[in-house]
Amino acid sequence: MADVTKQAIGVLGGTGDQGRGLARRLAMAGHRIVIGSRDASRAAAAAHGLHAGSLVTGGLNRDAAEQADLVIAAMPWEGHRELLENLAAPLAGKVLVDCVNPLGFDGKGAYPLRVPEGSAAEQAAAVLPDTIVVGAFHHVSAMLLLDPDVHRIDLDVLVLGDDRQATDLVAAIASEIPGMRGIYGGRLRNCGQVEALTANLVSINRRYKAHAGLRITDV
Repeated sequence: MADVTKQAIGVLGGTGDQGRGLARRLAMAGHRIVIGSRDASRAAAAAHGLHAGSLVTGGLNRDAAEQADLVIAAMPWEGHRELLENLAAPLAGKVLVDCVNPLGFDGKGAYPLRVPEGSAAEQAAAVLPDTIVVGAFHHVSAMLLLDPDVHRIDLDVLVLGDDRQATDLVAAIASEIPGMRGIYGGRLRNCGQVEALTANLVSINRRYKAHAGLRITDV
């Protein structure tokens, strides 16, 4: 596996808050970032808005998949399967980090959606058989990632997957963001409850007007 410091990272659906937030923090850690979108001009504007100089560029989602060593899936759940299916060729042989949370919202708040494959990450693995899929960054507040006054984000990032080198790499990348720790959280088949837990954190945040995260004790 390549040295973590040399990873170029693509962000699919990177013009949303979560994608831009992760792009910002990982660029601050020294990575070259390619923000992807269905609209190249929108991606370029998002990259420019992060004020990270030449470290962050924008283009089509295919550009992000082709130009990066490691790719983060940060698109809305509704377009998850279709986008990944369309990018199977450029994603082949690469690590895809899926941070998508399949959630619904109604008058009672957030709730997890049923995914036939078990989770968004498992869906990604099903449609990308030649890609190494890792689940991570599910519980990181986009508002904190984007806030220039927040210098540390004190939480643990659960990293799940079936390839030891890939999960170690993603955990190391997460740990480059000040305050964060990447922690191995099990096989990819365990992503369902991790993604679903986001609904609980949304409820906590609404009740307490917070940006709650997780800490794993005794590790």
